[in-house]
Amino acid sequence: MILYLETSRLVKLYVEEAGSEKTSRLVEEAEFSATSIVSYVEARAAFSRKRRDGGLTEREYRAAKTGLDEDWDHFIVLRATMDVVREGGRLAEKHGLRGFDALHLASALSLGSCHFASADVKLKSAARLEGLTIE
Repeated sequence: MILYLETSRLVKLYVEEAGSEKTSRLVEEAEFSATSIVSYVEARAAFSRKRRDGGLTEREYRAAKTGLDEDWDHFIVLRATMDVVREGGRLAEKHGLRGFDALHLASALSLGSCHFASADVKLKSAARLEGLTIE
C-alpha cells in the first residue's frame, strides 16, 4: 500500500492525540509513505501552536520536532511542481478547499493509486470523490 499523509495525520505520529495509534499502524503497514513538502512547515507550525496553547510541554515539543526531523528523509516528499500547483487550484475551485488542502490532494493524486490519510472531513470527502482510498 502507498500511503499519503496529509499534515493533520502526519502530526499524529509525533503528538499523542486521537488517531495517533491508527496512523502509526498505517505507516508501519505501508510499502512507503508520502507527503507534500509543505507538510514540514505545517507540522512545525502545529507543534508550535500546541506548545503555545499548553497542549505540549517544552519537552514534548522538542521531541516532536526531533522526531519529525529524524523521520523526514524516510518519507517520499512530493515537490509542489507547477503541474501539481495548477491541479491544486482546480481542486480548490471544484471542492471548495483551502489552498494547502487542495495542494495536498493534488500531491496525493500525482502518486496515482494511494491511500489518503487526513483528519479533515471536507478534504477526505474531496479525496474520495477524486477516487482515492480514504484511511
